[in-house]
Amino acid sequence: MDLLQSYADDEAAESPPQNPNSQTSDQSPSPDSSPIRMLPSKSAAPIVDDTMLALTVAGEAARAQSKPLDPTHHLVGFNPTYEQLWAPIYGPAHPYAKDGLAQGLRNHKLGFVENAAIEPFVFDEQYNTFQKYGYAVDPSENSYIGDLDKLKECDAISVYNIPQHEQKKRKLEKKKEKMEEEGDEGDVDMSEVENPATDTWLMKNRKSPWAGKKEGLQVELTEEQKKYAEEYAKKKGEERGGGEKPEPLLEKSTFHGKEEKDYQGRSWIAPPKDAKAANDHCYIPKRLVHTWSGHTKGVSAIRFFPKHGHLILSAGMDAKVKIWDVYNSGKCMRTYMGHSKAVRDIWFCNDGSKFLTAGYDKYIKYWDTETGQVIQTFTTGKIPYVVRLNPDEDKQNVLLAGMSDKKIVQWDINSGQITQEYDQHLGAVNTITFVDNNRRFVTSSDDKSLRVWEYGIPVVIKYISEPHMHSMPSISPHPNGNWIAAQSLDNQILIYSTRERFQLNKKKRFAGHIVAGYACQVNFSPDGRFVLSGDGEGRCWFWDWKSCKVFRTLKCHEGVCIGAEWHPLEQSKVATCGWDGLIKYWD
Repeated sequence: MDLLQSYADDEAAESPPQNPNSQTSDQSPSPDSSPIRMLPSKSAAPIVDDTMLALTVAGEAARAQSKPLDPTHHLVGFNPTYEQLWAPIYGPAHPYAKDGLAQGLRNHKLGFVENAAIEPFVFDEQYNTFQKYGYAVDPSENSYIGDLDKLKECDAISVYNIPQHEQKKRKLEKKKEKMEEEGDEGDVDMSEVENPATDTWLMKNRKSPWAGKKEGLQVELTEEQKKYAEEYAKKKGEERGGGEKPEPLLEKSTFHGKEEKDYQGRSWIAPPKDAKAANDHCYIPKRLVHTWSGHTKGVSAIRFFPKHGHLILSAGMDAKVKIWDVYNSGKCMRTYMGHSKAVRDIWFCNDGSKFLTAGYDKYIKYWDTETGQVIQTFTTGKIPYVVRLNPDEDKQNVLLAGMSDKKIVQWDINSGQITQEYDQHLGAVNTITFVDNNRRFVTSSDDKSLRVWEYGIPVVIKYISEPHMHSMPSISPHPNGNWIAAQSLDNQILIYSTRERFQLNKKKRFAGHIVAGYACQVNFSPDGRFVLSGDGEGRCWFWDWKSCKVFRTLKCHEGVCIGAEWHPLEQSKVATCGWDGLIKYWD
């Protein structure tokens, strides 16, 4: 018991003093209860000094407040200060820096490369100057860098602006060196100079003995050689168009009628007063009613007198142009002689009082129909293949001609001067057709293309060329003005729209005739219901416009039927011409 009492006394001494105000159920411990032992608390985590962490967080916050905005970012996640918004953009640091600004502004693997506004010539000049003299201009500071002593010595010259005296000095030095080389050669052995295997001979004979042309002996040409040379030069001149323009033939005209004016004083070209269309419906002719013969060679083109058709003009390969009466006697009224070679094309003015002729003698002539006088003559030294007058009443003084040298030339008839040239074709120009109320015109050429031009503007507004296209030596407009018919040399007639796009009408195609190799004229009836064309076998073909079917064929000529024209007033009458020298009238 004594031991237990001493143990209890020790417990009481070690335990802390009790609060006297606390109420306990048992002031003295029970001898049966176990002793309570309080152990000191310990943390398992290591002791960490968080002073640096706090400083780092505070530093990042301060840096974020003072850091300039990244111009590559499109979104700002905080409210920047005025200083941040207006802070200058600094160049990037090291390319491997973790700074977002540096990463965003990098445009090269070594950092940020800035374009300098300096011309290549200026850069080369300064680079070469620095390589030679050791100094150059610093464009950023507008000052010199490098060897400043050399700069003063050379008076700041660059390699590209050496002063005149310096250039002269260099020339003299080069000349002196050359003279010294030649002087040294005087001391060398002559055997070495004459030996091609030595370096001395090579230096002496720098220029090849075969350089330059050896001038042969001038030998007198024989008469036969002179004659051949003259003929060859003449032939080549003709092929190239020749620089010299051919001498025009003296024009003359012969009247074959009874009298040039009737008893009332009316001219022989005046249309009959009762000439008018009976109705608008046209019919296909069936029989031959008249033949005009007078040309000694083939007839290349025919044209009815505008609006009335009481006269018909013909162009012959015998270099003559004749005009024939249609209504009354049916005889030749006048012959116009002014070309030295075959006449290629003819064209009336709007009232028929004047007409144009184009010949293979390279001349275009403007005639007075009544008197047979030549009003004006035009030439460029090239062969005109087609001539046209502007159909507008106020532009009847404007002449367009398609030439053999790929050009369309425009003249003013009053002054005789060339006012415009349309030069885009790659071959001789064959046709000129005015469309769209005469504001535009379509041309065809040997280059197998169609080109559309604005009148007066030498720029193509529409170019039509396909691999399957052939040359189109004849084009005629439809009476309604919405279509043009083009005679293609692959034995068909193609229809193109004259609207904005000038598209090929694939649904309308007229075929059956043989025209390959011949510029057979294609035409329309005045009401637009029929298409007619000659062919290479002397026939005249008639097609229905709507169905595109062959309506009728007439055997008209022996040889080629080159031209066919529908009478402007007579509904069922057609004139044809051929290379047999005849003009035939069909009803």
